[in-house]
Amino acid sequence: METLELPYGARVSDVLSHYARMDSRFEAMMPVVALSVNQEYSPVERALAPGDEVGILPPVSGGSPDRPPLPGQVFITREPIEPHVFLQSLKRPEDGAAVVFEGVVRNNTRGRRTLYLDYEAYEPMALQQMKELAAQAQGRFGVAGVSIVHRLGRMEIGETSVLIVVASAHRGPAFEASRWVIDTLKKIVPIWKKEFFEDGAVWADGEPFPDEIRRTGGATGQ
Repeated sequence: METLELPYGARVSDVLSHYARMDSRFEAMMPVVALSVNQEYSPVERALAPGDEVGILPPVSGGSPDRPPLPGQVFITREPIEPHVFLQSLKRPEDGAAVVFEGVVRNNTRGRRTLYLDYEAYEPMALQQMKELAAQAQGRFGVAGVSIVHRLGRMEIGETSVLIVVASAHRGPAFEASRWVIDTLKKIVPIWKKEFFEDGAVWADGEPFPDEIRRTGGATGQ
């Protein structure tokens, strides 16, 4: 994290201009990045106040426990994920369905043998986005509860990197909510994956940000 001194009335675009002057390659990144101010996605023209925190986020790959306002649990952890714990804590007698999705580290990517993965995140914003996804899923699909857990750090083949548990009175909404949560998480939550192979390592290509949060245009106000 760096601290910049900007004139009164500066905007997010001035932060981009600062880094574009430092490295000309930065300009080429502009069409695919998203921007945040104080851990919320933000347009480039937003005016900044003293102490604002600006994030410049590449496409995503798809902390401590904190109690969410809705049924379920939302965690970021560096410890192994135990799905049965979250399943048992979410189910209620009135639920007729519980769907569990596990994202698991596989042993190959695009024909190359994978040794292990390493996940990093903009943790405060990632946790907030995950909480909002859980709340939106409950309202959108009418399910009883949603738990989302994502692991960071090194993960071996076969380990769970992300867990989504949805409880509902009926199976249809539970399946739909689970699919929507993982698909949306992979697009908007700032978590990145590095893949380690026998012959090197690369950051995984992320999915493009949705149009509503992607920074429009490539100019940096130079």
